[in-house]
Amino acid sequence: MSDVQARAGRVYRAPREWTRVHPVSPFLGAWPLVGAVLFYLVISRAPDWVAGDDGVTEAISATHISVILIAAVLFGIVLLIAGGGYVAWRFNEYRIGDDAVYQRKGVLFRQQRQARLDRLQAVDVVQPLLARLTGFGAIRIEVAGGENSGIALEYLRIGDAEALRNEIVELAAGYKRRGADSDPTPPTDSSQADAADASAGALQGDNIVFGGLRQSAAGDRTDRPAAAERPMYKVPNGRLIASIALSWPTFWLVLTPVWVVALMIIFRVDIGDVLSAVVGTSLVTAVPVIAGLFGYFWTKLNRGFGFTAGVSQDGIRLRHGLLETRRQTVPPGRVQAVQLRQSWWWRRSGWWEVTINVAGYQDDQGAVSTLLPVGSEAEALEAIWLVLPDLGLVGADGASADSPILAAMSGTGGDHGFTASPARARAYDLLQWRQRGVRATESALLIRSGRFVREVSIVPHARTQSLALQQGPLQRALGLATVEVHSTNGPVKPVAKHLGVDDAIALLDAQAERAREGRRHQTPEQWMKAVGLDA
Repeated sequence: MSDVQARAGRVYRAPREWTRVHPVSPFLGAWPLVGAVLFYLVISRAPDWVAGDDGVTEAISATHISVILIAAVLFGIVLLIAGGGYVAWRFNEYRIGDDAVYQRKGVLFRQQRQARLDRLQAVDVVQPLLARLTGFGAIRIEVAGGENSGIALEYLRIGDAEALRNEIVELAAGYKRRGADSDPTPPTDSSQADAADASAGALQGDNIVFGGLRQSAAGDRTDRPAAAERPMYKVPNGRLIASIALSWPTFWLVLTPVWVVALMIIFRVDIGDVLSAVVGTSLVTAVPVIAGLFGYFWTKLNRGFGFTAGVSQDGIRLRHGLLETRRQTVPPGRVQAVQLRQSWWWRRSGWWEVTINVAGYQDDQGAVSTLLPVGSEAEALEAIWLVLPDLGLVGADGASADSPILAAMSGTGGDHGFTASPARARAYDLLQWRQRGVRATESALLIRSGRFVREVSIVPHARTQSLALQQGPLQRALGLATVEVHSTNGPVKPVAKHLGVDDAIALLDAQAERAREGRRHQTPEQWMKAVGLDA
């Protein structure tokens, strides 16, 4: 290979012909099986206390099964799974067209699916740990529709995944193709090589072990570069860790020994017996308990690590992840609702968390719903503007002191035009009835609540799915009612609780009319114009 070819590297292109996923896919997807085998080896070969008094070790010994037989069975299972994985890979193909991404798979029952680009909701490139180690990634295409309406391609070389992602978002955005596909012939001089490098996109994915084994890896490109990105904000990992430490789950975890000792004293339980029981607990029992206890902290750290946000002609770009990295691309208009949340422990630092409901995601909302894990008030306002710039609540330079969004973040009662819960709601909602309130602006409905954990939900009128008025027996006695604003599936549940009945009925009727009017004028192009990226 010449020096020019080595410097130019490999150019990845999205396939227009039927193409299989990479042959290593069955092995990259089999890591849970490896984990199960390792777990079995631990509980069968470790000291007796690991498996408990009547654990797996004693059961195996009682049957007199030889180690060789067990190894042979495990080897047979591995061969069976490998064979099934090969067959599944052999019949798993995909390609891209001008209007859709197509996938066909299945052996006994053949499936052919298509993700229409005019229905595109989001495109993610996901790299679990094993895929990151080896330079592979999965691409997940979410489209509007029912359950399982998207396509997941697991796994592709990271270059193939990025080339496919770039072409998908380019076609979905309606951009004109830049002419015929590039000539695959390598450039013959340095000027042509420089031009090829400038017109192709550098790879973004991780290849943290084997990337340097191939000489031209540093020069690898995609034939269609990703659209230029404007960086918006980045969450320092130190702040993320501090926010996890200053949270209510941490508070209750720290108090656990106090509650345990208090219960022991009240119920006269011997501490020595409790410690002996804990030490004698089997690993099989202890691991799920420990995992459940610290699952919250690990989830927050893993999903918020290295969090960055940007905006481009493709849409909103989010990057985050510790072991599993995820690079999301959410096109304009797909965010249906936003929620700001501030724990009592964060108030001194002025931190806020911002979460969103994204249309199209079905069962993966937990991994994609965070827009800002923890940030200042200014960053929270910037995050809102990033996804809902046409609200008129927040500008590119922040919000004025009398902005309704700032009033919702810190106000109480009926100040700043909010409709608050009446005083009689105190009997039903003693702690936070003063903090509850709702206000409609020209473009969105704002709902605030929370004394110890402040929450502000924002629903654009055009994205209101439906409305409901609810009233329980005690609410009827007090003349109160609750208005629920239905959004797409996600963590944001906009509910205006404990309003006066007349206020609730008026809100229901007015919001239904605002939603109808908003849908008449809402267009996806407004998003790009608002952030100054319309082409």
